[in-house]
Amino acid sequence: MSNWRIRDFHSSDLDGILHLWESLKADGVEPVYALSEVLASCEKDHAVVAVQGEQVVGAAVGRAAHDQGWIVFLSTLPEFRGRGIGTSLLSAVENRMAPHGLNKLSALMPETETRVEAFLGRGFVVKKNLRYFERTIPVQRQELGALGLLGGRILARDLWENVAGMRREKELLERRLVLPLAEADLADEYGVVPPRAVVLFGPPGTGKTTFAKAIASRLEWPFVEVFPSRLAADPKGLAGALRETFLEIAELEHAVVFIDEVEEIASQRAGDPPSPLQGVTNELLKIIPAFREQPGRLLVCATNFIRALDTAFLRHGRFDYVIPIGLPDVHAREAMWQRFIPATVVDSVDIAQLVERTEGFSPADIEFAARSASQRALEKAVYDDGAASSGSAGPASNGRKGPVTQDYLDAIGDTRTTVSPEVHQDFLEDIDALGRV
Repeated sequence: MSNWRIRDFHSSDLDGILHLWESLKADGVEPVYALSEVLASCEKDHAVVAVQGEQVVGAAVGRAAHDQGWIVFLSTLPEFRGRGIGTSLLSAVENRMAPHGLNKLSALMPETETRVEAFLGRGFVVKKNLRYFERTIPVQRQELGALGLLGGRILARDLWENVAGMRREKELLERRLVLPLAEADLADEYGVVPPRAVVLFGPPGTGKTTFAKAIASRLEWPFVEVFPSRLAADPKGLAGALRETFLEIAELEHAVVFIDEVEEIASQRAGDPPSPLQGVTNELLKIIPAFREQPGRLLVCATNFIRALDTAFLRHGRFDYVIPIGLPDVHAREAMWQRFIPATVVDSVDIAQLVERTEGFSPADIEFAARSASQRALEKAVYDDGAASSGSAGPASNGRKGPVTQDYLDAIGDTRTTVSPEVHQDFLEDIDALGRV
């Protein structure tokens, strides 16, 4: 007659689970699921333990999702193996999960694990020619509530790849920002301190916001945009609301925090008496050093008018880099047109001519022209160049299946560029005077 019994897991059994985990590691077995996942499932999912007296000698932990169940953890102390405890634990945890109406119960085992009798004894079948893939999601589930209150979000993972062209800017941001933040341990080995705050500056429409989002996407960190205009309506006042917002951001493990048009709250301080915004600028200057002390965060400020920023705001120690984001070069414009032109007609469009005609265009200008050309082509196809007089729309018979080169040239000719030659010249001067890369 056995001197052990099986019962439901109690919170007081956590030390026993930890001891079982350590015994597996001591035997050279690397469990598939992390200890934190096992402990979380013990508390929230389905777990049973085998005890002798008050000692936990074995445990099984399961998790159910829809009609699929998983064995997250199964272990027995070495001196208790071979007594059928593992099979009994599997049977018990399966019974606890039965009300979910499972169609399949699965388990992942490390290759080094040879003690699989308990699984075979319960009717599990070894599946051949399977590979196990996993990817770590940086954002923890418990952070989602705080992130939602801040208006933050998790961005799609492909934003970085979808930034067309702008190869020089992407390479600079990849090297200076993404690399040391994504590979923090490696950076530490080389004595590199990961950046904590950067300024992106350049003419309007050059993609500063897009780059900030792409950085968050590339790092797989939450993206939190701070809107000073919204905070201004807070009863605490703009300065107080700004301080409170950054205290809430401090609760997140990782975050890319973005402030667009930062010159609105960090402009040159002047005037006697001080202007109403001077207190806000002072508050922001206090916030940044405190923000920099927290790892796993990056503050990205963007401005179209870097000359308007307070000189104390840009000094060393507050911002690691002051990075220019300018107008797209030839290669970037070509990549943008390749992206915006429909795949069905891209081979028939003279992209080289479009690239030449859009020198001085911002990415936003090019996107606008591309969309305008598509709209014009659609209207021509439906209304047959205005020949339809009945007022009813219908497909044209001219065989058009998308925009042609002339549609794009017409749209380019009607697009007013965002950045004037004078503004672009000022930007080039600002690179020399204020840029820091």
